[in-house]
Amino acid sequence: MKIFTLVLVLKESGILLGLKKRGFGEGKWNGFGGKIESGESVIQAAIRELHEESGIMAQESNLTKCGIINMDFPTGEIPFKIHVFRCSEYKGEILETEEMKPQWFDVQHIPYDLMWSEARIWFPVFLSGTSFHASFSFNALGDIIKHTITQKP
Repeated sequence: MKIFTLVLVLKESGILLGLKKRGFGEGKWNGFGGKIESGESVIQAAIRELHEESGIMAQESNLTKCGIINMDFPTGEIPFKIHVFRCSEYKGEILETEEMKPQWFDVQHIPYDLMWSEARIWFPVFLSGTSFHASFSFNALGDIIKHTITQKP
């Protein structure tokens, strides 16, 4: 299983998303995150990836783990497990990086059509402030063929 992090920065009624400029997910809006490097904890990886992709720094105390997303693929690709964090406080200036172009969006105008297809399902739960556990299965074309989402109080 490949393990990833995803950090979503929220301020009042806005959410900071990044437009992926290269590599896997190029052209899609998403939060900030990626792979865990050798010797890192999940939260250390989340903090590092947030900084590398947006220029901002968060402390461990600024991140709240709010979800787990599991993804299965029929093509023999290794399944993903994504640890989702909410961040409401950070330091530094938001910057465009080689990998991401950050932009604030009103939570009522999230660009779902330009995001991964499963975001439309789990983002509303995330935005409600509820913790969750979601699982998605995809077909060879990348379409969702099965999903579950469980909200945690």
